[in-house]
Amino acid sequence: MASLTSAKRLVVKIGSALLVDRNTGTLRAEWLRALAQDVHWLKGLGCDVVLVSSGSIALGRSALGLPSTTLALEQSQAAAAVGQIRLARAYEEALAPYGIKTAQVLVTLEDSSDRRRYLNSRATLEQLLSLDVVPIVNENDTVATDEIRFGDNDRLAAQIAVTVGADQLILLSDVDGFYSANPSEDPDAQRFDVIDTITPEIEAMAGDAGSGLSKGGMKTKLMAARTATAAGCAMAISEGSLLRPLRALQDGAAATWFTAQTDPQAARKRWIAAMKPRGAVTLDSGAVAALGKGKSLLPAGITQVTGPFERGDSVALLDPSGRVIGSGLTRYASDEALRIKGHHSAEIEQLLGYPGRAALIHRDDMAF
Repeated sequence: MASLTSAKRLVVKIGSALLVDRNTGTLRAEWLRALAQDVHWLKGLGCDVVLVSSGSIALGRSALGLPSTTLALEQSQAAAAVGQIRLARAYEEALAPYGIKTAQVLVTLEDSSDRRRYLNSRATLEQLLSLDVVPIVNENDTVATDEIRFGDNDRLAAQIAVTVGADQLILLSDVDGFYSANPSEDPDAQRFDVIDTITPEIEAMAGDAGSGLSKGGMKTKLMAARTATAAGCAMAISEGSLLRPLRALQDGAAATWFTAQTDPQAARKRWIAAMKPRGAVTLDSGAVAALGKGKSLLPAGITQVTGPFERGDSVALLDPSGRVIGSGLTRYASDEALRIKGHHSAEIEQLLGYPGRAALIHRDDMAF
């Protein structure tokens, strides 16, 4: 089983039922303060931490005096708008005593399905983590409709884990793992310590029921596990209601671990390599040598652009003889690439009229 102390980048999903008291609709402040201790502990070990948190609708519902029954879409969006402020402030106040800065990141399903928006999200999260910030991610319930929703933050957390290249994902839940049957209904239900492969038999054991404040059941957790493990990220389902749940998990608390099928970097490289290039860029010998040393591709090293392609598309990387040496996700459209090719990155703003990114293709977005 994985150890949290070995994680380089950790995504933690926090459900509404853990964060919000279902009877009063108020924040479980003591629990959140204890979670902040865990985040401080992990960051002290050199681990990047991303929190994917539900709770905005539950907090907003209470603040607006809306009923505990199913809300209309407009009511849910209004509750999310009110609750999101409270949720962000709660995390900021809980982590501030440890000198930890927080950021609110709201996303929709479209942000992961569209490559350009995916790259934007990834670049923002990477920048925040490089600045030692803890991003607090939530689905943008204020504008999301059923057609563009993740539907449950288990799936969102898995997608965020893939986006940031996390090596571990922890789903803090109201159950302590994955069982062969519903343990509240079947006394013979057995918890799995480790699941290496999600088989049809495992899928058949998953139920649909969620808790009173959350929408997810075990099926969504299995979907999350498929997404995460295929991208090289181990995932755990762990009971989260106790204080300091992450430290408890490290100390041996009951949980189910889904093992990663590869490592995050290798999985990402395979994903990029499998894309069909929409165009190509030809590199000079200096750029080819720089890529061989693990550098990003700068506009100065490009001699020719073949398109058309859009930002986020895959493009082939050609050496001076025209031989394909790899591919990568471009940060510029072909018309922009044509204007900046052969120029230094400091000239990009003057050439394009806006301050673009220094690299045409970042080293993490290449496959050879």
